[in-house]
Amino acid sequence: MPIIRDATTAVRLVQRLLRSRRSRQQLARRLRTQSRLAPGSVEIAVYFADGPVNMYQVRQWYAPLAELAAEHPVAILSRSPGTMLALLDESPVPVVYARQVVDLERFVDEQAPKIVLYVNQNARNFQMMRYGRMWHVFVNHGESDKMYMTTNQFKAYDYALIAGDAARDRLADALWDYDLDRRTIAIGRPQADHFAGNVPYPEDDRTVVLYAPTWEGDRAAAAYGSIASHGVELAERLLASPRHRLVYRPHPRSGVLDADYRAAHERIVAAISAANVADATAHHVYDDGPELGWQLAAADVAITDISAMIYDRLAVGKPLIVTRPVASGADVDERGYLSDANWLLADQAGDVVARVDAAANDAEELAKLRHWVERYFGDTAPGVATRRLHEAVDRLVARWHEVAAEHRAS
Repeated sequence: MPIIRDATTAVRLVQRLLRSRRSRQQLARRLRTQSRLAPGSVEIAVYFADGPVNMYQVRQWYAPLAELAAEHPVAILSRSPGTMLALLDESPVPVVYARQVVDLERFVDEQAPKIVLYVNQNARNFQMMRYGRMWHVFVNHGESDKMYMTTNQFKAYDYALIAGDAARDRLADALWDYDLDRRTIAIGRPQADHFAGNVPYPEDDRTVVLYAPTWEGDRAAAAYGSIASHGVELAERLLASPRHRLVYRPHPRSGVLDADYRAAHERIVAAISAANVADATAHHVYDDGPELGWQLAAADVAITDISAMIYDRLAVGKPLIVTRPVASGADVDERGYLSDANWLLADQAGDVVARVDAAANDAEELAKLRHWVERYFGDTAPGVATRRLHEAVDRLVARWHEVAAEHRAS
């Protein structure tokens, strides 16, 4: 009923306001103990205006940024009190809180960064992009064939650091009058150089299956999520197999808009817990932690939706299955890897054990993967993408000095 819906919305709004107030109060206490950065000590700023729910977008850059900071001083700029609190605990580089536009102005005046990196397309990016004497560079938070990857918003940035040939061709096809040669630099996937972490299960004979679905999406064209359509059945089948181990890592926003999607997610989590109680040797995993890396590198087979997780897994070069969206309006671009993907339809979820076993031992499937890895990321040898990131930043810093000198001379 409308009255019930309105009441529920009001309660959520009040809860959100109370959480925000608590975060601001806690942050005020923390900031009193933080020393201010010395003026002119930040060469590269990473601008992040989102709240804690989207922190996965900046977390995956922590390790590359920490390495980059050894050559070019880096700081993360936060606009959200909840995010700032998390960054103070987690970030390997300095963090600066700029809740209001006046705080941004102060940061620009004091630090005058040469490069500002953006990991998403938040509308508040434009509050930072008003400052002209720096390069605004879109680095994104992953590589994929989603419609998000070809938005005309790319044109708002001075430069974009892209993954490889697939990204370049995708942009060339979608954007009119966009100078790819001048404004894009291919760097591969530097995050993949840091895929690591301790696996939370023993090394044994079980086939480890990573199921990493995306969220339900906020519009029909982006309804790629499979938790409600595929997830419950495929999870139950894998949990019932004594030869398999399930690692379930859903998108952090799963179920934020759709109650049925949330219920399906909770059903999977409960099933994992029950399976571990029934068999102490199973060690199935529900993973909602901040660290991403070991899941992609360690799993024998990965099952993902259409999301950046596909392409992170491609960089590992190991077996991959992709769920086919059930939403008729979902925008599926099948000109790239998805034209050749190992698709899993919703009505095939019951056969997931056989599909996983086939993918893990299919030489032809592995050969196809090697082809697409090269197309999307180029050379994926350890350290190559990190080197390309550093070379791109060096190039942009050098260009900044050239332009600055030209302006001083004029």
